[in-house]
Parts: sequence; structure tokens; C-alpha cells
Amino acid sequence: MPSLIESLPLPWIFMLFVLSGAVIAVMGTWLAGLVDQLADRTRLGEAITGGILLGATTSLPDIIVSVSAAATGYPEIAVSNALGGIAAQTVFLVAADLSYRQANLEHAAASATNMLSATLLLLLLAFPLVAATAPEWHLAAIHPVTPLAFLVYIGFQRMLARERDRPAWQPSQTAETVTDRPEARSDQGTLRFLWLRFGIAAATVASAGFVIAESGIALADRTGLSESLIGVVFTSLTTSAAELVTSIAAVRRGALTLAVSGIIGGNAFDALLVPMSDIAYREGSIYHAITRESMFLAAATLTMTIILLMGLLRREKSGIANIGFEGGLVLALYVGLVTILYFT
Repeated sequence: MPSLIESLPLPWIFMLFVLSGAVIAVMGTWLAGLVDQLADRTRLGEAITGGILLGATTSLPDIIVSVSAAATGYPEIAVSNALGGIAAQTVFLVAADLSYRQANLEHAAASATNMLSATLLLLLLAFPLVAATAPEWHLAAIHPVTPLAFLVYIGFQRMLARERDRPAWQPSQTAETVTDRPEARSDQGTLRFLWLRFGIAAATVASAGFVIAESGIALADRTGLSESLIGVVFTSLTTSAAELVTSIAAVRRGALTLAVSGIIGGNAFDALLVPMSDIAYREGSIYHAITRESMFLAAATLTMTIILLMGLLRREKSGIANIGFEGGLVLALYVGLVTILYFT
């Protein structure tokens, strides 16, 4: 039975899709400020709160889109939305870099925690490729790689917490490096009220994500476009609007570590959408239900993340158009990725 959104005329579906994306974008600015305050008030730091709180919250629309698509028998949209969101958000880091004029963001926001998060992301992106090329084993329609991905994610979060408290490696400090230091306590109310505002923002983002999930599936059915292209270009870009807005807002607040960790942490959380979708998909292993297009997308996203990690390690101070060589390469790879998916 079609949902209420699927029964609407195509222009109305498209309008709901765009409006929901606008809601997510607007809430992104509010979220960046709230998470920055929580980082200072809880003393957890920008890297941890950005990677977990901001990353997970801005990923709520992606969770709803991917899980809903998998549960209703659209594995290609589920996986391509997750992987396409990671690719788009990596490009958004380039946009945040453009908004910071003093130096390249990879140089100014140097952090061992962010580099460890990027390593976690590489591992989680490799799992779908391993599972898709391995034998089609599953128990209760869940592939063994799925629980492994969650265990790796939890283990890395514990490692990141220890690294923040007792770092074994520190980036060299330069005149352009911006260190994450808690600000003086502001008059934003009690910590409980701050968490309440954060919860309201998160619930609003999640609700908008549900509308995008339903309208995205309806657009795939009505327009005849491939599910991979819908996932990469439409749903992933729209649901990722929060990451773009929050990263730029964080840069403008001077919270550079938060800007980078919000993207990388959000990407690591988004990589869990594939195992989440495997649980929701009841027709077997989702890794073996996807096409070569999604496998290509996973490999391309893995490559983009490697380039991002190289930029974090290399720490180029400046480059063409105020972005590093790595940023330009990430942007070129994304354009090539979308072009290939459009013509195949």
C-alpha cells in the first residue's frame, strides 16, 4: 500500500523533498552552536562531541532514509544513500575549508583524534567491500560483518576517549594552528536546558529525514532514475545539508576542530548505516543484494577518505583557492563519481 507521500502528485513530492532539506540546513546552524557549548560545558572537547554528538545527530536523516529504504525492499537506495552521504560530506569539508581564510583547515585543525576517526572510517568503508565479495553467509538475514562493524565502532570510540585524555602523539604547533580550548561559561542556561534544546533540534532533523526518505523513494519510482543515482545525488545530498551548514557555522565560531570532527565523525557514523540497513533488509544479506554501482561507490568513497587522511597528515598551510591539493582532488573525484553513475 503506497504511503501518503507516494500518493501525492510529483511536484508536491519534490516540494516536500526540498522543504525538508531546507529544515535540515536551518537546524544545522543551531546544532553547531549547541554542540560547541556542550563541548565546553561537559569538558569532552570538540573532537569527541563533534564526532559523536554532532556526527550522530546530523546523521539521523540518513539513518531514517537508509533503514526505511532497506526495510521496504530498496537495498540500492539504502546503501547508496549511506555511501553517497559520506562522499558528499567529504566534499563539504572542502567547502568549510574555503570559508576559513587564515590557512587550510587540515593544517589549522590538526588533531590526532580526527586522524584516528579517519582511520576508523576507512575500516568501516572496507567492510561492505569485503562482505560483498565474500560468500553469502548470514544468520537471520544478517551477515557476520554487520555485528563486527558495530564492535569496531564501539572499540574505536573508547580508544578516541583515551587518546584525548592521554595523547601519545601531538601535532606540531604553528602560528596558524587553532587549539581546542574550552571557552568561559556563558549565560546559556543550565546544562539540562542545553541538552533539552539539543534534543529538540535532533528530533526536528530526524522528522525531516523521514519525509526525505519517503519522498526519495517516491521520486525513484516516479522518475525512473536509477536507485544509485537517487541515493547519491538526491537523498544523500539533501540529508547531508546539516553537515555542510554545521561545518561552516563551526568554522565561523572559531571551532575548527569541531568542524572537521563533525564531518569525519558523521562519516564514520554514516558508515554504520550499511550494517543498520543489513539488519532492516529481511531478504538476506544486503551486501549481496546491491549492484556493482554501489561497490564502485564504496571503493570511490574509500579513496576520497584516504586522500582526506593524507591531507590531515601532510598539513599543507595554503593552496590554490585557499584549499589544499587534497581538497581539490577530493572535489574532482566526487564530480567524476556522479558523472560515471549518471551515464551508467
